[in-house]
Amino acid sequence: MSVEAAVARVTEIQSLLAQASGAQQIAQPASATSFQAQLQQASAPAAVPGATTGGPVDGQFSELINAAAQKHGIDPALLKGLIRQESNFDPNAKSPAGAAGLTQLMPATAAGLGVTNPLDPAQAIEGGAKYLAQQLEAFDGDVRKALAAYNAGPGAVQRYGGVPPYAETQNYVRAVMGFADEYRRQSPPAAAGVAGSPLPYSTT
Repeated sequence: MSVEAAVARVTEIQSLLAQASGAQQIAQPASATSFQAQLQQASAPAAVPGATTGGPVDGQFSELINAAAQKHGIDPALLKGLIRQESNFDPNAKSPAGAAGLTQLMPATAAGLGVTNPLDPAQAIEGGAKYLAQQLEAFDGDVRKALAAYNAGPGAVQRYGGVPPYAETQNYVRAVMGFADEYRRQSPPAAAGVAGSPLPYSTT
């Protein structure tokens, strides 16, 4: 998120709060947290959220991410990298195409995964983890193909026999894998796999 977008979001929510003064005391704490997270993201886009400082951006979702990764047998660092690329840990993120939430699930995909509210962090992370696990299984554990399928759809990966020649998808795959590598370096060796077991797929 750019600084301009963060400032615009702050201004928008402040305006809404001013109009709904009766609900201001309830809405303000959550909004303040959102403002802080967005401004941190905008002012330091190159920094790894919550790296060693215990920042709130991704740290608040770590337990959900680890649980979903373990449930579906995927690398928690990969799932965290995906979420960082998809939404930068903003649970209210929405795309012009209609994708929503931390893992940016499209409505039809969300429905197929049993996600009734993609803006709910727990549902979004569970749905994203399940969908990523499905792609890893479909493409024989090939992380690059699975990530490409998550971004461009499995049909595109099948048509091209690998990562499609779309700049957006190629950049997406590189970014997620790069973020995942950063998260693995920040964690003990056992955290790179599920419960310390070897990863069931290739990360190269």
